Amino acid sequence: MQANSTDLVLIQAIQHGNRNAFGLLVTKYQHRILRLIKRYVPDSHESLDVMQEIFIKAYKAIDHFRKESSFYTWLYKIAINTAKTYLIDKNRHFPDFSFDILESEQLVSIIKTNLKEYNAPDNLILRGELENIFFSLISKLPEELKVTIKLREVDELTYEEIALIMECPVGTVRSRIFRAREAIEKKITNKKVLH
Repeated sequence: MQANSTDLVLIQAIQHGNRNAFGLLVTKYQHRILRLIKRYVPDSHESLDVMQEIFIKAYKAIDHFRKESSFYTWLYKIAINTAKTYLIDKNRHFPDFSFDILESEQLVSIIKTNLKEYNAPDNLILRGELENIFFSLISKLPEELKVTIKLREVDELTYEEIALIMECPVGTVRSRIFRAREAIEKKITNKKVLH
């Protein structure tokens, strides 16, 4: 998969010594990276420090960007690894992903995919109950399914980007997403039958 063409132009400029071009990439991705880091390092000061370290590492490693994935996918891997290292250095546990801390628009995006028919006012109570089941079920999925479905449904990455991040074949990503969705669907379907 080719990286975004605008990002490629900026990366080539950086690789030829234009430091200002990197500032444009930072501006483009800083909010997204900060949201990601705050899932693991919720303290505002700490998360800003971690974000700064991420972009420093990315700048130093930019010559190693091979254009096989999007710049964001590459940066995402650096971000996760930096957050893990930071927490290990502070003798803290790198937490499992929690859907409780997702932003409301991300929650809505996931829920719309699975609960479209429950938008009517007379279905709001059932919808709330199904949302609880949905997020409870995701939190109980095996780690590889949980991470894969999060990368797809929340971060909206492509199968190819997820494969690069998780260092596995695209077919494995498809299988994990299918299994995660199937488990969620089965639980939701069982709940609908009860009502």
